[in-house]
Amino acid sequence: MAIESVNAAATVLIVDDEPLNVDLLEQELGAAGYRTLSATSGEEALAAAAKSRPDLILLDVMMDGIDGYEVCKRLKASEATRAIPVVFLTALAETFEKVRAFGAGAVDYLTKPFETEELLARVGVHIALRREIEAHRKADATIHCLVEEIRSDRDAIVGDSPALRRVLALAAQVAPTDSTVLIQGETGTGKELVARAIHDRSPRRERPLVRINCAALPRDLVESELFGHEKGAFTGAVQQRRGRFELADGGTLLLDEVGELPLEAQAKLLRVLQEHEFERVGGARSLRADVRVIAATNRDLQAQVAAGGFRSDLYYRLNVFPIAMPPLRERRDDIPRLVQHFATKAARKLGKTLEGIAPAFIEQASAYDWPGNIRELENLIERAMIMSDGTRLDATELFSKASPSDKASPAAQADATLEEIERAHIRRVLERTRWAIEGERGAARLLGLNPSTLRGRLRKLGIRKTS
Repeated sequence: MAIESVNAAATVLIVDDEPLNVDLLEQELGAAGYRTLSATSGEEALAAAAKSRPDLILLDVMMDGIDGYEVCKRLKASEATRAIPVVFLTALAETFEKVRAFGAGAVDYLTKPFETEELLARVGVHIALRREIEAHRKADATIHCLVEEIRSDRDAIVGDSPALRRVLALAAQVAPTDSTVLIQGETGTGKELVARAIHDRSPRRERPLVRINCAALPRDLVESELFGHEKGAFTGAVQQRRGRFELADGGTLLLDEVGELPLEAQAKLLRVLQEHEFERVGGARSLRADVRVIAATNRDLQAQVAAGGFRSDLYYRLNVFPIAMPPLRERRDDIPRLVQHFATKAARKLGKTLEGIAPAFIEQASAYDWPGNIRELENLIERAMIMSDGTRLDATELFSKASPSDKASPAAQADATLEEIERAHIRRVLERTRWAIEGERGAARLLGLNPSTLRGRLRKLGIRKTS
């Protein structure tokens, strides 16, 4: 603790009804680099402390009028002066008086007559200690604010359209229960935010919300990720590992992109939902986990059931309480608020000042159909913020790059099959990203897919870059 470093900025209030004592202390402290204030009575000391907020108070015990003990009690009773350390100056050496000093709220005492070195050492230690306490308090407050800011960004469900209000009303209804929820909607509509809102309003809110992206799991590791594995269960299993069900015990498990699970994993997931039991890969002992399951998908699971790609019994287990997320084109009233929200967030991230958004930008954003939904909107806003000069968001030229086909809603293609709609949508996104799959501006991020999953879809759908 560097005592010397605090002297120049520190102020000490000296309280003593003997002017000679005050003069002596002022000389000693001034020579050591401290600023000093003085008071010759208890009443004067209270007023000076409240007004000047010194870093430390040297307080005489025996004074006419209000004595030092009473002054200290009043200082500690006031919010304005409670944190200021008080060191008593006393000619009394009895243990009773020392105990009484600490009982009044003092941090230390000096017995008169005192040595200059002892005075300066104790003053320096207590000022440095107070500075460290204040620094930790401010750091904790800063961290708390940052955490709250991150949480508010993460959990923000922005909008007040009728379609969104219906979703939030359903989420509020099911949150207090343990019922399984199936959230369906296009990529980028905010399914994870709704899942988090359900968890945060449930009795399980103090327990973990564990998320697993089923589309990103290698086929041969799906069971290990979900249920864990024992040491030696397969090549590379060098130690026991707990799966997501164990990690989520007492809390909530979000199965994102559940429609991508292979059939063999679906059968084991069904057993867990029915019996609440499972075994780790390579294990023989049945384990139990108290887990509330929320599943999310951008697939039409009923169509997958009909096509034999998804188990009907698992679908019915997951579809206990369905919530359909509306695409952004069905909640256009929310777009201006979303633009403001993401523009503020992007400005903070990029270190820019945002003073306004061009009305033309809002107008074009509200007219566009957003095939990538909220995720596409957020990415475009960040790109627009980078491109905009000054403090005004006005990069309207970004919308002119969208071809008429970009603005055609998949719902308008009434005669197209699900596969044809998916193929057309993926191709549109790839054309917008100039066929870049990975990266911040790649098609995989816009589509909400793992790059390897997107490449697999390209092979399955026969999508190739045309020259």
